[in-house]
Amino acid sequence: MTSVDSPPRLPIREAKDWVKILSGYRQPDNRRSLIELGITFLPFVGFCWGSYLALSVNYGLALLACIPAAGFLARLFVIQHDCGHGAFFESREWNVWVGRALSVLTLTPFDDWKHSHAEHHAISGCLDKRRACDIKVMTVREYQTAARPRQIQYRILRHPILLFIIAPVFVFFFRYRLPHDFGTADKRLWAGVMLTNLAILLAAAAVVAAIGLSSFLMLYIPIISVAGAIGIWMFYIQHQFEDTVWANEADWQLHSAALHGSSFYDLPAALTWMTGNIGIHHVHHLNSRIPFYRLTQVLADHPELTEIARLDFWDSLACINLNLWDEDQKRLVSFKAIT
Repeated sequence: MTSVDSPPRLPIREAKDWVKILSGYRQPDNRRSLIELGITFLPFVGFCWGSYLALSVNYGLALLACIPAAGFLARLFVIQHDCGHGAFFESREWNVWVGRALSVLTLTPFDDWKHSHAEHHAISGCLDKRRACDIKVMTVREYQTAARPRQIQYRILRHPILLFIIAPVFVFFFRYRLPHDFGTADKRLWAGVMLTNLAILLAAAAVVAAIGLSSFLMLYIPIISVAGAIGIWMFYIQHQFEDTVWANEADWQLHSAALHGSSFYDLPAALTWMTGNIGIHHVHHLNSRIPFYRLTQVLADHPELTEIARLDFWDSLACINLNLWDEDQKRLVSFKAIT
């Protein structure tokens, strides 16, 4: 992570120049996509089955098997995410129907999430267009001038226990059972969410009929909770780092916010694979139509991108304490930094 006193490392090219360069990586490979789907879905099923078999031996052993199952479920979410961007298959229909099928496993309604996530890409980093469904960010001035109850509420919302333990359970089990903007969502989005809910209930009923309710709950809740925590952590670290970019609409630029306001989360190779390369998030935000399995090729061909907004695992842990956007210093700061 870039320190406060050191000069930032500048990209060789401007953000807008990268858009044209990256357009050459957009083409999906249907065969590769099917392989990626298979090597993710089959291990997920295998570890779920293994965790069920382990129940007859020891619940702790079953929970251990739930961890890789959750990892593969998180990877299935990345595939659903690519389908939502129309990036996984050449065919729009394939993207839509595979995305909808995966939404039954991820508990994330495909059409509604696709709509909401497109908005996230369109306004990410714009202070004047912050949305309720993103991780809430206040500026230092907003926090300092807020009433004490609102300050306390914000501190609670930004607490790691709520963000990474409570929120995954709430979001995936409850919040996603309604459209993101349920007050204004159109009939199509409502229908998509309700049909997804129905499909989830039918799928759960089938599994319960096969293995019993207690076994289902003992395994399903930990898998979804861990997978959800992985997902929210990745989403958090992709935009909540010290040198990210936020600006008022008059100064905000889409491509600059995409490149510099999204991180390159440089994880060990195994974790990069398991998270579907989504840590290469600055490239993804510059061109969301690039299939996740081509993002590593982008870095190989253009190594200068590895020097932009790079965080390693240890850097990312420090980001937990960054809570407020300092408009004067143009960086995220901790609560302690303003007291």
